[in-house]
Amino acid sequence: MWAQIIKTRVKPDSDAELATLMDQLKAVEQPDSGLIRSTTMRDQADPDSLYIMVVFDSEESARARENDPRREAGLAAARETMGRIFEGAPEFINLNVVAETAF
Repeated sequence: MWAQIIKTRVKPDSDAELATLMDQLKAVEQPDSGLIRSTTMRDQADPDSLYIMVVFDSEESARARENDPRREAGLAAARETMGRIFEGAPEFINLNVVAETAF
């Protein structure tokens, strides 16, 4: 498995548009993308800091998904939303999953 954490800052009072963004991203997802899960989290100490963790079956699947033309039309609207609510460019942290435990 392979994971990525996307760290970004959102503008204050953007909760409604953040919910819209999550819906937009979910709508463009393809069932064969290799995406296992996506979790969006807000920092308790700094509510404008947002973390999105995505987990894939492999880095190869994740990279192929980045270039999947089936997602392009839907991503245009999501990118517009990101432009309105994100403060600056997101930071991407790439991770190899070494263990996972579910309870």
